[in-house]
Amino acid sequence: MTGTSDTHEGKRPVELGSVQQTLFIPLAARARESEKKRPLLRDPQAVRMIREIDYPAEKYGPGPGSAITVLRTVIMDSWVRAFLAEHPAGTVVEIGTGLNTRFERVDNGTVHWIDLDLPDTVALRRTFFTDTERRRTVAASALDEGWLRTVEESPGPYFFVAEGVLVYLPEDEVAAALTRLARRFPGALVALDTYPRRLLEKQHQQAVQKRMEARWAWSCEDPRSLERLGLRVVEAASVTRPPRAVRARLPLRFRLLLPLADRLLRGLFNVTLFRAG
Repeated sequence: MTGTSDTHEGKRPVELGSVQQTLFIPLAARARESEKKRPLLRDPQAVRMIREIDYPAEKYGPGPGSAITVLRTVIMDSWVRAFLAEHPAGTVVEIGTGLNTRFERVDNGTVHWIDLDLPDTVALRRTFFTDTERRRTVAASALDEGWLRTVEESPGPYFFVAEGVLVYLPEDEVAAALTRLARRFPGALVALDTYPRRLLEKQHQQAVQKRMEARWAWSCEDPRSLERLGLRVVEAASVTRPPRAVRARLPLRFRLLLPLADRLLRGLFNVTLFRAG
């Protein structure tokens, strides 16, 4: 499937599946945030990619959803930085990486990194990112097992990040993927986001209104229910209740709005850090 119907001169064309096109949601949010006077995160590469790719990312306009997406990313960035503070030469695996630039935001000069996504997304990604001795891009489905061997060849310990990706998979496939990680990488950290059924239904309504083909397929009422798969909750957070270290760095305007947002959105946008095994 094509992201745009007409190619604009000088811009890179896009050939992505419907779910893969959702990578523009966080990309547009990070680019928009980066252009603010006091952004939650700085991502100049996101700004560049939005400008250079021939895709109508403006349909993911500013609003609460954009702020929620950015806060989710900031929380996961903070967990990766904490991991690297303890294990500076460990391996971070970005599952469903899209056009994420987390490596650029947290690189400490010694971390090993694997960016994993489907072949069409990887083809687009390679036009902006180059593999190095410490960073490798792998074209595969999160449901495959072959890429796990690639991870095992990289030095541990391991941190797996799945941001904005598992929600598009059926529950049985999510369970199988997480169980494999827990069994193959005991002690590894796993960060992911979950959403309850009522939010999944809301996403389906919005997808119809915006004529988006990508639909969420998995809902999770309580992240702790995933402990049955061999995962243990290390830290439970949400975009309205970020970890204390993240909250302390937020601009005053966000800190003042969080209590109200939490009353309205409590339990809807969970972000959880697990340990495998």
